[in-house]
Amino acid sequence: MSLTAEPETRFGPAPEPVGALVDEPAGGTSPSVYETGRLVTLAPWLPGHGERVAWLLDRQRPDGGWGAAGGYAIVPTLSAVEALLTDLRRGGPAPLPAAAAHRGLAFLAAALRAETPPDLPATDLIVPALLAAVDRLLDAPAGPPPGLADWAGRPRLPLPAGLDPTRLTRVRGLLAAGRPVPEKLAHALEVAGELAYRAPGVRPSASGAVGASPAATAAWLGRPEPGPALDYLRAVARSGPVPCASPITVFERAWVLAVLVRAGVPVRVPERVLTGLRAAVGASGAATAPGLPADADTTSVVLYALARLGRSPGVGALAGYDTGRHFCTWPGEDGASLTTNAHVLDALGEHPSRPGVTAARRRVTDWLVGRQESDGRWEDRWHASAYYATYAVLLALADHAPDGAARTAVERGVGWLLATQRPDGSWGRWRGTAEETAYAVLALAGAGRAGDARIGAALARGRALLSDLDGRDGGPALWHDKDLYRPTLIVRAAVLAASGHTGRGSAHPEATMIRIA
Repeated sequence: MSLTAEPETRFGPAPEPVGALVDEPAGGTSPSVYETGRLVTLAPWLPGHGERVAWLLDRQRPDGGWGAAGGYAIVPTLSAVEALLTDLRRGGPAPLPAAAAHRGLAFLAAALRAETPPDLPATDLIVPALLAAVDRLLDAPAGPPPGLADWAGRPRLPLPAGLDPTRLTRVRGLLAAGRPVPEKLAHALEVAGELAYRAPGVRPSASGAVGASPAATAAWLGRPEPGPALDYLRAVARSGPVPCASPITVFERAWVLAVLVRAGVPVRVPERVLTGLRAAVGASGAATAPGLPADADTTSVVLYALARLGRSPGVGALAGYDTGRHFCTWPGEDGASLTTNAHVLDALGEHPSRPGVTAARRRVTDWLVGRQESDGRWEDRWHASAYYATYAVLLALADHAPDGAARTAVERGVGWLLATQRPDGSWGRWRGTAEETAYAVLALAGAGRAGDARIGAALARGRALLSDLDGRDGGPALWHDKDLYRPTLIVRAAVLAASGHTGRGSAHPEATMIRIA
């Protein structure tokens, strides 16, 4: 019961499982430094505590930080440092954690002045909360934790430019008054500190998770009291480190199927997977995970995948996200997402005759075209790489708005992809990766002009390199949550689709037959 490649693929001599959509319904995603650090602080009683501390120590960079480059290091480094300081205060083993915390603090003292955290979910809550916690640990009446005496009396770590604690104060004020917080904030409930314990209006989902988050669940649970929340934590933390979000069943299945069917890869999908996706779509759409509100991004990808597989429920569930100019990811969203709107255009494009769809498609198309960068790429708030956003927008425009200004935008986007291919044939923001190379290959194959020799050469070089890159087991985390993460099965599906793709709606003769059963 797994997603497998049949027959032999270019990735190795034996068929390799991509993942297990049925046997592992919670989904596969990379562990998070941020979330693991929160469990070290919030749930030292949870089995695997020592493994989580050791994992954090092993993930520290030579410069003292944790996580990716630039501002992406701020949230994971704050979490890891605060967790190590807390563990030291409890009497945990001192030499290695103290040295790691010391180097982490030195890193933060410089980074918080030089870098701005990127637009990740709840960053404006997480950073002030963790800075305050670190300050309390260093300024305690008993002095700093063991091994950190030289940090006594030092200036407090600064809040990065552009952030302030106002929203955090507001959230904590709601909880202190016994009032429920908005549903989407349950995913980051841990920022409330002690006020998160049994917070009013917050309840675990059927899986036992609060806000689909190990950290939020641990903060809500507070202590090892038997029940679904404790069962969830024990299951998700059984290997030590934990992801930012689990379960991700609907998100994973929708994205995997959408990537594969769009690329023309033959798929066999069991009835229970289709039934489960269809059931996930309610009046307000589908949620990424239990305990989170429905959103337009997940809803539109589910609707697109179901439509392509002959099970469309229509697009009525998207109506509540229409702002009149574009579609919001959820009502009240700060900012707007280009990839959400690209996915909405995909879903709408599968129903061209529905009332109002033509006008909505035109508005979304114009909005996407108007947000193209001067060099031809698109950037988005849900992924660190412009290659993901550019892939999503290019294919949506090419498939559903092929004329006029949209065609010009597509050609400019294709030009950017051609111009940024690395000398070895890969694509990538920080280095060449299989994930980003797959997006570039899929975008060029689906949106480029047929017969263009430059595109053909770029595709050949990109596909040839995919087998040498990190698409199977490794690669950087590039997707945005509270910390960067890697949805392993979704990435693997993109790499498989790109490795066998020869053009829109067709598959390479050697393309894998994907079985989801």
